[in-house]
Amino acid sequence: MSTIEITGRTVEEAIKRAVKEFNVTKDNLKIEVLEEASKGFLGIIGGKEARIKASIAESPLDVAKKYLENVISKIGISTKIEILKNSEYTRFVLYGEKLGVLIGRRGETLDAIQYLVNIVANKCADNRVKIVLDAEGYRQRREDTLRRLAHRMEEKVKRTEKEVVLEPMSPQERRIIHTALQDSEHVKTLSEGQEPYRKVVIYPISSY
Repeated sequence: MSTIEITGRTVEEAIKRAVKEFNVTKDNLKIEVLEEASKGFLGIIGGKEARIKASIAESPLDVAKKYLENVISKIGISTKIEILKNSEYTRFVLYGEKLGVLIGRRGETLDAIQYLVNIVANKCADNRVKIVLDAEGYRQRREDTLRRLAHRMEEKVKRTEKEVVLEPMSPQERRIIHTALQDSEHVKTLSEGQEPYRKVVIYPISSY
């Protein structure tokens, strides 16, 4: 990231020059005031201009992408990152070979990296951002699998009238189960236990 020093009769004038130099808005600049302007003797002799240091400010997404690229390079695999935005969150989708290393068992490694990426992105962000990390559609495939599991367990509970306890899942995966069955006429769902062993329990409505 290039950094330049700029002077002006006032700090504000120096900032305006920086905006013109970088051809961006003021909000996209990182400004450090090195020296305030001074008028000098009788307002004429020995006066000094204001001096600032200006550079392009990185957005939270830029910081997150750079951090993610660094993590991936240390793991030793090559990937391409596609950034997709919507009104709720930003999706970082990874493409490449050997992505199973990044996904891990049931997405645990992907979830851990996603957690760290969000911490880094929001460390200095004025407005909180939410980043979802995906690897060649893994999230959607996992969601489809969990929805099918939820409905299979719904049928089992309906048939046996006994509760079913699922394996421990992340908050994101438990939410998928709860959402899949929220309108069921036969079962209700609850989460029980402590993280990271918190589980979804599916109950027959008749037991309430």
